[in-house]
Amino acid sequence: MAVSESRALPPQYVEDLQRDLGTQLTALTAAPLDTSKFAPQVAGQDQAQQDAYTMATTQGQGIGAFQPYVSQAGAYSGPQGYQGFMSPYQQDVIDATLAEYDSQTAAGLTGIGQNAAMSGNLGGGREGVMRAQYQNKSDMNRALLQSGLLQQGFTQANQLANQAFGQQQSLAQQVPGLYGQDIGTLRSAGAGQQGQTQAGLDALREQNRLAAYEPYERLGFQQTGVASIASGAPGQYQSMVQPNPTPLQNALGIASVGGGLMGNYGDYLRGVKTT
Repeated sequence: MAVSESRALPPQYVEDLQRDLGTQLTALTAAPLDTSKFAPQVAGQDQAQQDAYTMATTQGQGIGAFQPYVSQAGAYSGPQGYQGFMSPYQQDVIDATLAEYDSQTAAGLTGIGQNAAMSGNLGGGREGVMRAQYQNKSDMNRALLQSGLLQQGFTQANQLANQAFGQQQSLAQQVPGLYGQDIGTLRSAGAGQQGQTQAGLDALREQNRLAAYEPYERLGFQQTGVASIASGAPGQYQSMVQPNPTPLQNALGIASVGGGLMGNYGDYLRGVKTT
């Protein structure tokens, strides 16, 4: 005994909608999606970051950072280190001081002669002894005065050399840290600018991604509407384009749309054939 089976076919306009949906799906998925338009991009290093790298690898590392200061400090040490700090007018001061001293010495000798003349010993042995004693003492004092002036100049120059030596040593110790601060500042500024550039690339990527998936979104929304009409139950469309989706999420979203559309269309075709 033959068994007959009957199924209620959807209205013609629903069939037309489903057929049109299948046609659109076939056309949309015929060509591969150009993912290069929304492929992830990485912003290149900002110029400040490049400068920081250059400084860190050439100037801010190793002995090269403080070698000039160490070398300069060496020039201020040793037996000749004081010479660069000697006053160029020191010899003039010494000459003028000694000239004044000699003038006073000559005046003293004149006084001895005048005293000898007044006492009646001018040209005598007593005058000669007095002159000799005076001259010897004067010469000794002159030598002491000259050496004192020279010592004073040397001491002052040596102190300045030691001070400069300490300053150069201090700079040699500070320079790596100063370079480090400069490098850190450049890196920070460059990173901020790189982040801004990266944000622009990400925004452009999102824009291109939304544009690329717009036909799929529209088709998915249409599928929900058609399914709702066919079933008589209200449908709710869920967008497959979520914020910052991963490539896997995108692939699964496309597959779910295609699978849902083809499944519904297959059910419709099987119903037609059975009837």
